[in-house]
Amino acid sequence: MNITRVGSQPSNPGPADWFTGTVRIDSPFKGNDPARVTGAIVTFEPGARTAWHTHPLGQTLLVTAGCGWVQREGGPIEEIHPGDVVWFAAGEKHWHGATPTTAMTHIAMQEQLDGKAVDWMEKVSDEQYRR
Repeated sequence: MNITRVGSQPSNPGPADWFTGTVRIDSPFKGNDPARVTGAIVTFEPGARTAWHTHPLGQTLLVTAGCGWVQREGGPIEEIHPGDVVWFAAGEKHWHGATPTTAMTHIAMQEQLDGKAVDWMEKVSDEQYRR
């Protein structure tokens, strides 16, 4: 058993290559071999969002605060709220983030395949980030 105490790990800004806007990432858990799970608590300020990306084994988001948007390639932008759970299938190109006026926090959980949990792609343009 391992207990990671709140405040024992620093928050980090979302890297500019992977995010647009102000994003804070807290990474309280990562499974140790043979486990493959990784997770983060991600907070997006209004207008902030991920770049397009995929996950080799899929991703689950659990929205904990605010109001956000998610979109898979070719689909409509969907609004998400606290308590909503979003599943992206393995290899499904998508993005997620806050709405233009409201911050959003979610817990992101995904598994690693050969040590890799995400493949980052191009940024979501301002035109794409319109509902």
